[in-house]
Amino acid sequence: MSNYVILMDVSGDIVPESIEKWGLKFIPMQYSLGEEMRTSYGPESDDLMKKFYDGQRKGDLTKTSQITPYLYEEYFEPYLKEGNSILYLCLSSGLSSTYSAACLAKESLKEKYPDLDVFPVDSLAATGGMGVLIEEALKNREAGMSIEENKNALEALVPKIKHWFLVQDLMYLKRGGRVSSATAVVGSMLNIKPILKIDETGHLATIAKKHGNKAAVHALFEYFKASFNEELTKTVYICDADARELALGLAAEVKKEFPNVEIKHTTLCPIIGAHTGPGMVAICHIGK
Repeated sequence: MSNYVILMDVSGDIVPESIEKWGLKFIPMQYSLGEEMRTSYGPESDDLMKKFYDGQRKGDLTKTSQITPYLYEEYFEPYLKEGNSILYLCLSSGLSSTYSAACLAKESLKEKYPDLDVFPVDSLAATGGMGVLIEEALKNREAGMSIEENKNALEALVPKIKHWFLVQDLMYLKRGGRVSSATAVVGSMLNIKPILKIDETGHLATIAKKHGNKAAVHALFEYFKASFNEELTKTVYICDADARELALGLAAEVKKEFPNVEIKHTTLCPIIGAHTGPGMVAICHIGK
């Protein structure tokens, strides 16, 4: 089997046990915490994320910065120097320019390392959806798949990844240019909780509006129930932005209907949390 490493950028969420088991590597990304710019090299501590979301509640503006092709070359090259090809899962091209930047870096590095490959894969996903995808890629490598086979298997799985999530306020997504001003007005209405998904093009789409968190969490469960494919995987990711009580309520509904499902809880990473705000809850899985 040829040598290759599997990378994911830190906009994806994955449980620490899977990172340790398979030796997953990360591409760093920058985000702000109040006035301070920080670099995330992997999942952040619970204490730091509590501070991050509490800061948002107090009015701190949060933002992220894009990775340039030059930075991608810097991140990729150490692995190539060691004789490893690279399979890289990146944030949806519908939400970021990371995929196009990684492809430019790939072409530049190919001249220098003609016998090795860099395969960026557009996840059309984020947060726990990327976690589901990358776990499949890690299992494939462990089973002996070549990098080309693994890339093809991963790209075939991308259209089957589902994200259902609620946010407390769409103004965070508006500031980042992810939704329009007209759409964002909904998020400021009294006790209205928007339900969104990542669509087949990797963009955000508002699909429902519920009164209160209880109704919104149940709506997430109903979307999940209608689209989950238990034959393909037993793994489901539930991610929350300092809203663990809501996340646990969602998990309880899932477990009641699908007792054999393995639910993996994570705190939403700051790269995505900067644009969704506190109180977001997502359920991500392979669907029909």
